[in-house]
Amino acid sequence: MPPTVVLPNGMTVSCLQKHEVLLVWLEVEGYLSHGIELRPCDTVFDVGANIGLFSLAAYHRCERNLSIYAFEPVASIFEVLRANIKRNTANGQVQALPFGLSNNAETIAFTYYPRAPVLSTAYPDEEADLRMVENVVLNNIMHLDDAPLPVRALRWLPEALHVPLVRCSLRLALRTKTVTCQMRTLSQFVAERNIERIDLLKIDVEKAELDVLLGIEDEDWAKVRQIVVELHDLEGRLKKITALLEQKGLSEIAVEQPPTLASSNIFNVFAVRPPTGSEPGSSKRAGVHTR
Repeated sequence: MPPTVVLPNGMTVSCLQKHEVLLVWLEVEGYLSHGIELRPCDTVFDVGANIGLFSLAAYHRCERNLSIYAFEPVASIFEVLRANIKRNTANGQVQALPFGLSNNAETIAFTYYPRAPVLSTAYPDEEADLRMVENVVLNNIMHLDDAPLPVRALRWLPEALHVPLVRCSLRLALRTKTVTCQMRTLSQFVAERNIERIDLLKIDVEKAELDVLLGIEDEDWAKVRQIVVELHDLEGRLKKITALLEQKGLSEIAVEQPPTLASSNIFNVFAVRPPTGSEPGSSKRAGVHTR
């Protein structure tokens, strides 16, 4: 049986690695900020749902009255996602879907990290990923009160031991296996389910975020009211994605680097489609704001 963790909102979830849960929870709590709002009866796409922490947080926040589609392509992670949804939701309002969203419908290879499943990706770069995680652990996570005890324990060791200990531990943790995953496009799914609106599109897909956005056909962009995306700023991706969102009408944009990811190339982008002139809040000024 997978281990379980009790979340701050009182829900109990199964997981693959307990040390990831509270750290990921800190991240997903931050997704509902910078003007991102959810209301009862909204429709949410959780792309890269992992074990379902964001879906469950949103569901709880909206008094258990949301329609959520949670996409997770890695089979072993999907099984935990499905169990968490079954345990904590009712009436089929949250649906776990065993595939990912991309720019093409195809089967692709994923690099899966059994001891760090949250990092699983279709775009592995072992040395770069190792350096990024090492910097985040040493500069940020080891100083958090919610960090796993072995990581917090680094504080009490001589500084000269920090890098070699973290590097050795990460090389063990980041051992990989290759799995195959099914991908579809967002527009294909929207057409099949006859979905008329997406009140929030949340994307956390470990370097494949642009692929997800490129899988949205022109006629479907107007259905998307809000987006929050965690992106890796590789090859100018932050600039490309903010420009794309503005082009598609989601012009109220904020960019933030979460405290847990300071000194990395990972940012959160929040984008909202401005209301029409007849709606409340229409006087907001569009633009890109960075924190």
